[in-house]
Amino acid sequence: MLSSEQKQILLKVARETMGTYIKTDKVPTFKIEDKLLNEKYGVFVTLHKKGQLCGCIGNIIGTMPLWETVRNMAIESATGDPRFPIVREDELEQIDIEISVLTHPKRIKNIEEFHLGEHGVIIKRGFNQGVFLPQVAQETGWSKEEFLSFLCNHKAGLSPYAWKDNDTEIRIFSAQVFRETI
Repeated sequence: MLSSEQKQILLKVARETMGTYIKTDKVPTFKIEDKLLNEKYGVFVTLHKKGQLCGCIGNIIGTMPLWETVRNMAIESATGDPRFPIVREDELEQIDIEISVLTHPKRIKNIEEFHLGEHGVIIKRGFNQGVFLPQVAQETGWSKEEFLSFLCNHKAGLSPYAWKDNDTEIRIFSAQVFRETI
């Protein structure tokens, strides 16, 4: 989907945004004219410090140009993930950035359409919802059933087996994942 050059532009937007915002509390502006980078896609920006997760925020559905979503999620990942402390200026050089650009979610009726490690999953029932990116399967080593049960129970606040219920909506998506090499 994205070329190497487009990936580098998005990584640069995320890096410069994170640094500028943390140092000055200002959101930088960019002039991005690339057609694909101005289309609407869901995006997650994930931050690691010394190999450990230290922020991950995203939008499943794109509502603004891709590069703007990356910019906004870089700020949120660094300062708005309630699971982690805000990234400090003296930590910036230790943080590496990973971006996941998502395809548009597709509702499935049969769990056989979900391929572990290839698809991310959105589970929704009533007002409860949870999401796992495709790379969660690779990071955890869970089986398909463990992946879905943990998503239902720990992310969506449902019973571990809610994914088996016809009233539970399951959507899958793919992601193009790329990261800095620092």
